[in-house]
Amino acid sequence: MTSILSEETRLRDEIAEVGKSLFDRCFTFGSTGNISARLSNGEMLMTPTNASMGSLDPARLSKFSAEGVHVGGDKPTKEAFLHQCMYCARETSGAVVHLHSTHAVAVSILDGLDPDDVLPPLTAYYVMRVGRLPLAPYFPPGDAALAQAVRERAAQSHAVLLANHGPVVAGKTLKEAQYAMEELEETAKLFLMLRGERLRPLTSEQVDALRSAQSGLPSR
Repeated sequence: MTSILSEETRLRDEIAEVGKSLFDRCFTFGSTGNISARLSNGEMLMTPTNASMGSLDPARLSKFSAEGVHVGGDKPTKEAFLHQCMYCARETSGAVVHLHSTHAVAVSILDGLDPDDVLPPLTAYYVMRVGRLPLAPYFPPGDAALAQAVRERAAQSHAVLLANHGPVVAGKTLKEAQYAMEELEETAKLFLMLRGERLRPLTSEQVDALRSAQSGLPSR
């Protein structure tokens, strides 16, 4: 008889699988970055502190109660609050991915960018999977003030870039958050490659049409 895996077991395995995929393809390195996902009862699983995403043990993931209290698994990352404030601002999100991916971090260090929307709409897939990318000001790692800055921006966008730090992206599912994060990193790479060149990003009308198609509304 085929055994039926519990929701928590499946989610633990998926976090480890996504972490290894991101690590193997150099979206993250060392013990940087973290992943979380929410169970249907509101409890949350998260990659622990000092853990490489390339070798996660599903059984040792940090576990939090629906109220955000650490209740099991290894010691949580000091960036756990980033995930919790994303969930507070985006109640329908089921997963959050935070990376220190090279090209997105490089963009986060540049001066003179639009803090309300850092990257231009270079491709349709960026518009559909990421949309707007506001920039949160710099705070030292673990600074609780960063939570408020992220929460304010996450209310309007499921992706936020942390200055001199890296991106944090929420999604309805872990795969959705992963794919949006990958699209963000690749668009940051394109943006850096094209600096100094004359750009032809999508027009506001083209962007509106893509967003309307996603929402099922007629374009303006």
